[in-house]
Parts: sequence; structure tokens; C-alpha cells
Amino acid sequence: MKYRLLAGGSVLVLAAALSACSSPSDSAGGDGRTTVDVWLMRDSVSDAFQKEFTADFEKRHPTIDVKVQIQEWDGIGQKVTAALAGNDAPDVIEVGNTQVAQFAQSGGLLDLTDRTDELNGEDWLSGLAEPGAYEGRQYGIPYYAANRVVVYRTDLFEQAGVDAAAIRTREQWTDATAQLDKGGTQGIYLPGQMWYTLAGFIWDEGGDLAAESGGTWSGALDTPEALRGMAFYKELQALGKGPKDSDEDDPPQAEVMAQGQAAQIISTPGGANVVVEKNPGLKGKLAFFPIPGKTADTPGAVFTGGSDLVVPAAAGHPEEAVTFIKELTGDTWQKKLAVAMSYVPNRTSLASAVAGDPGAAAMAAGAANGRATPNTPGWAAVEAENPIKDYMTAVLTGGDPEKEAAQASQDITRAMNADS
Repeated sequence: MKYRLLAGGSVLVLAAALSACSSPSDSAGGDGRTTVDVWLMRDSVSDAFQKEFTADFEKRHPTIDVKVQIQEWDGIGQKVTAALAGNDAPDVIEVGNTQVAQFAQSGGLLDLTDRTDELNGEDWLSGLAEPGAYEGRQYGIPYYAANRVVVYRTDLFEQAGVDAAAIRTREQWTDATAQLDKGGTQGIYLPGQMWYTLAGFIWDEGGDLAAESGGTWSGALDTPEALRGMAFYKELQALGKGPKDSDEDDPPQAEVMAQGQAAQIISTPGGANVVVEKNPGLKGKLAFFPIPGKTADTPGAVFTGGSDLVVPAAAGHPEEAVTFIKELTGDTWQKKLAVAMSYVPNRTSLASAVAGDPGAAAMAAGAANGRATPNTPGWAAVEAENPIKDYMTAVLTGGDPEKEAAQASQDITRAMNADS
């Protein structure tokens, strides 16, 4: 679903729903004022940002009060499902961008398609906007994004005579990584099961993890395009000593970089904070660049994590909810949120807001070519089982790529359509 290790160092995994429902008495007062109940997720905003935004919003909209409840990610899916099915749902809910489809399928979300123009939908990040839509209708409004970049050791690059600024293409990247991978240095620490990274390579080749035809979804790892993406992953992974049978959490790759001589990892910028926390001697020796693409004019495709804002169909104050969303996702507060939290703004035209933050700026450059996982409720079952990881390990340990891809595609197809 959603994995984010942001500049603040917070790790957020698997999103999907919320706690404590508000009661009708919470949302209407006898003084003509309306209370908008909002559920935002832990670490979505800081206390200072929340207070500043709320004060400004209530000043600009004197008939509306804002009541924000901060929710925990753990177990959130079931709670949101319950809230959407009831009659006392909040007015606005933050959800993971890849979760919108499952909530929209239930009929529990308000269709916001006709409001996209006033909500600046003309240049939303596709990695937030596309999964926010379901069956051609827009239910999720892009809120903020985060994605992976290359985190690298400036000292090791300098020692190897590698200029990071000159790395713009895949070919330049692998050449530089091979140059770095000498002596006691790993050119890159890349575990064998970083399937989100693989997804980017597959998208660069014009492939996908799964494809829909005639209303039926099928795994697509056995297409020529997807096989080329896996071949590039294998080439890059060989330029280091990363394990072939685990992902970035086992062992935590930031700790590996802190302990050893890994010149690069693929991570959200917050990974650099963990590296320095584990090894203060590396402070000032880490920097970032977007994952390179096939050509110099386009960065590599990346999985876009992040959140959308939705309005439950049962919301008591849908118009006020849209007003709240319009303010929070508008120019002024998107820029402030990006700076305060080191997020990528929800619109490509706002990328310059994080120009002063090297990690966020690298994310924003990559986010322009961001994507999300297949936009269907059935994808949740694929992630729960995750045959992609087993497929990657099989290929990296010598298995036949076409045979292993065919089996993984069958497993994806079965998982996606299990409930249909």
C-alpha cells in the first residue's frame, strides 16, 4: 500500500482507515457555525503546521470551525471501512493514495469529479491523481507525495572521481556505479526484493505490473517490457553486495550504509537522516539525485507514495469539506506544507517550493514521472502475498527470467481476481 521514510525519519506502512467516529452533536452548533470534522494521519502534519493552518482557515471562513483528529496508521483500514458504512463519518479523511479504489468501490465516497477544476486538477501529480480515481470518476484529491531517490556518499564519489551531477541516464548511472564498485566499496547496496524500485524500471520500459482488459486484470511481469525492467534491475544489483532474498528492511539498508562502504542506496530522503543517526561521522557527506531514466531529459519512473483527501458519502457537511480541501491543497498551504514536512507538493507547478531542500527537490524531480500500483481494489491481495519478491529472488539467483515471470504473473492474476 504505502511506505514512506520521509525527511523526518518516520516510517509509515500500510494505510487504510481510522478510529473514533464523531457524533452528530460534534458537527453543528446553535450559533450558526459549522464544525468540519477532519481525520489526518500521524506525521501527516506537525502540530505547529496544524495550528497555523486551522487558525488561518477559521479566520478566512468565519462560519466554519475545524476539528482535526490525528489517527494512527496501524489498523486504519478496517476503521475507515466501518466509518464509511455508518451514518456518523467525518467530513474529510486522509487516506493512502493507493487505497482510494477500495473505498470508492464500496460506494462510501463522494464523487468529486465535477470539482476538479476548482481544486487545481490541471497539473496534479499523476501518481496521486490516477489512483485517486476509480472507474473514470475522481474520489481522491491529491494531498502530498513522497518517492525514492538515490542517496549517495559524496566522499566515496569524490574518491572514485565520479561527478554525480553528470549522472542523468541509466547508462551513466551503471558506468559510475561500476567505477565506484572497487576495493572495499560497494557501488550500490540494492537488496534483491525492492519491488517498488523494480516497478519504476518496468514503467520506464513501457510495461506494468498488471494490466486490465475487458474488465479483467492480469499479471504482466512476463511481457517483453517488464522482462527488460527486471534485466536492468539485475545488472544494477550486481554492482554491490546486497542480499538477493530480502528487501530494504532486512537488514535496514540505512544501517548498512551507515556501517559500511556502500556508495549509494535507493531510498526516500529520510533514509539519510537514519544513516547519520547511526553514524554521525557521515554528517555532511550525503547527498541526493533523482533515479536516472533511459534518457537525460526524463528522470526514471518512481512509485509515488503519499496521501489523498476524500469526502465520505455520509459526510454531514460536504460543501464545507470541499472548502477545507481546497484550502489545504491550494498553492499557499501546499508550499508551506512541503517546506515544513519535506514533502513533494501535490502539483507539478509547485515543485520549486522545495528547491532549498536537496532531498525534497530530488524527490520532486522524480515525482514528475511518478506512478502508482495498478488501480484496482484487487491489488491489495497481491501486496499481501507479494509474488513479485519471490520472482525477483528467483531471477537474481539464476532462475530462468521468462519462466519465473510467467509464474509470478499467474500468481498476480489469481490474487487480483480472487474475490471477483
